Amino acid sequence: MSQQLTTENASHYNNLEKMSTQELLYNINTEDKTVPNAIEKALPKIEKLVDAVYEKMKDGGRLFYLGAGTSGRLGVLDASELPPTYGVSKELVIALIAGGDTALRNAVENEEDNTEKAWLDMQEHLISDKDAVIGIAASGTTPYVIGGVKKAKENNIVTGCITCNKNSPLATNVAYPIEVVVGPEFVTGSTRMKAGTAQKLILNMISTSLMIKMGKVKGNKMINMQLSNKKLVKRGVKMLMDELHIEKEEAQKLLMEHQSVKKAITFFKG
Repeated sequence: MSQQLTTENASHYNNLEKMSTQELLYNINTEDKTVPNAIEKALPKIEKLVDAVYEKMKDGGRLFYLGAGTSGRLGVLDASELPPTYGVSKELVIALIAGGDTALRNAVENEEDNTEKAWLDMQEHLISDKDAVIGIAASGTTPYVIGGVKKAKENNIVTGCITCNKNSPLATNVAYPIEVVVGPEFVTGSTRMKAGTAQKLILNMISTSLMIKMGKVKGNKMINMQLSNKKLVKRGVKMLMDELHIEKEEAQKLLMEHQSVKKAITFFKG
C-alpha cells in the first residue's frame, strides 16, 4: 500500500466557500504561523547541508537546484536573485525546473514524470563531483527530482533535498535530507501555501548563509551587490558613508569611480 503523504491530507478546515473574508484571512494566517516552528526542528539538518555545499563552493564548485512546479519556481527565484544581490556569477547557483523556462509561467505536461531529464539538464552544465545538488519537492515523490539526485549521488556529487513529508523517496536518495512537515494545507493539497512558504524560507537560509560564508557580506551589508538601479546606488552610498565615516558627496564620488562598494572600501582604506 502506498504511503499517505502529509501534504495531501485533508485540511483542518471545511466549508471554506462559506467563510467570510475575515475568517479566510485569519485561518490562513493561523496556519502560516506554524511554518517557522516546523523549520526550527530541522535546523541541524539544514546546517549540515549548508556546510557540505560550502565545502564544495569554496573550492570552485557550484550548487544546482532541481524542482518541478512551485518547487522548481522557488528554486529559480532564489538562484536568480543571487547575482544582483551578491555580485556572483549566474553560474554559481543554477536552478533547473522540469519543462525548462516555459514551466515558469505555464504547466508543462508530463515533464516532471521524466526520471532521466534532470540528469541530462545538469550534464548540459557539465556537472561534476566538484558541485552539489539540492532537490526541491514538497511531496518528495517527483520523478524528475528523484531521478536527478539519484544520478548525482551515483556520480559522487553532494546531494541534499527540501521536502515536506517524512521518509519520502526523495529523502532516502540524498546524503543530506531536510524534511519539514508543515501538515495539511488550508486548501487540501495546495502545496504552494505552507509547503511553498517553508521551501522559500529554507532556500533563503541556505543561499544567504552560503553567500555570507563566501565573503559576500561585510558586517551586515551586501557590499558586492550590483548597482543596477537608483535605489541600489543610494544604498551603496549609504554603506560607504557608514563604513568609512565620510560625507555623502565623497561617498557618491567613490562609488561612481569604482562601481562597487567593496572596491571603493578597499581603495579608500589603501
